[in-house]
Amino acid sequence: MTRVFNFSAGPAMLPEDVLQRAAAEMTDWQGCGMSVMEMSHRGKEFISIAQKSEGDLRTLMNIPGHYRVLFLQGGASSQFAMVPMNLLRGRERADYLNTGSWSKKAIAEAKRYCRVNVAVSGESAKFTEIPPRSAWALDAEAAYVHYTPNETIEGVEFHEIPDTGTVPLVADMSSTILSRPVDVSRFGLIYAGAQKNIGPAGLTIVIVREDLLGKEIPGTPTMFSYATHAKAESMYNTPPTYGWYIAGLVFSWIKEQGGLQAMAERNKKKADKLYRAIDESDFYHNPVTTSCRSWMNVPFTLARPELDSQFLDLAKKAGLVTLKGHRSVGGMRASIYNAMPEEGVNALIAFMKEFEQKHT
Repeated sequence: MTRVFNFSAGPAMLPEDVLQRAAAEMTDWQGCGMSVMEMSHRGKEFISIAQKSEGDLRTLMNIPGHYRVLFLQGGASSQFAMVPMNLLRGRERADYLNTGSWSKKAIAEAKRYCRVNVAVSGESAKFTEIPPRSAWALDAEAAYVHYTPNETIEGVEFHEIPDTGTVPLVADMSSTILSRPVDVSRFGLIYAGAQKNIGPAGLTIVIVREDLLGKEIPGTPTMFSYATHAKAESMYNTPPTYGWYIAGLVFSWIKEQGGLQAMAERNKKKADKLYRAIDESDFYHNPVTTSCRSWMNVPFTLARPELDSQFLDLAKKAGLVTLKGHRSVGGMRASIYNAMPEEGVNALIAFMKEFEQKHT
């Protein structure tokens, strides 16, 4: 069967080279006679996988030595609680930038642990833009500033790292990590669910500055302490070993492609092509302000919404799947993460043009 172009927001498509290598090693990893799924996480075989994976990620992102890299479970949603539990450090307030659905979820969870100052909100504009820096009301006494660089649902993205001075900056990079170079030293903590640019669902990456460890709020569960996992090198309990292994294969694949600068050039080219096709058409529309459009998630609507179902049905027959927009936004959404080849974007654009010609 021919593989489709999967535009899902997550779990998303993986590089075919990675899938083929994983398939070849499924029952026997490098001659050890067993699958990675069957290995002890404390055995020398898996330890070698874990160490190489972390080393490759550090190289790709140029992670400074005073940052710890954690391979955890619970998805990015668990981080909505773990961040305030670990980073309040005796303070009562934290700043949050509200730029979309995932920001709102992070804010709601943080309110269980601290006083949240929503320093800026794009909700009045239906999350189609990021308010200018002059409109932000940051609190100099905040324990940290949390933001979501890319809102997967609304398709809004920060194209610059916010300057928060000496207040630690925390980022939910679930949908942008590894899509371009980023200066890790600008952040106190970065977290990301794996199922978009890293690997299969079930793994969560946390990159945290060492000086922020070990100051949890009273009552923090042992498993919710970053210090616990840092001390145990992400082996306090059995980690998501197979997800970690696949992530390592993805890191190797990105290195083979030329690293994050090559990823950035490829991703920008794909996004520019798709936005150009939308903007040049009267049949399709993207609601996001041009300056903050996402490279990763491109929502668009049809001029005639009654054609949505037909568009999706015919797209699926053409091998273009999971294009339905989130229920809160409607329309369509094309997620074009690292593993989506330019060929897939070209195929989508060709289909869109053909569909428009038939219905105008």
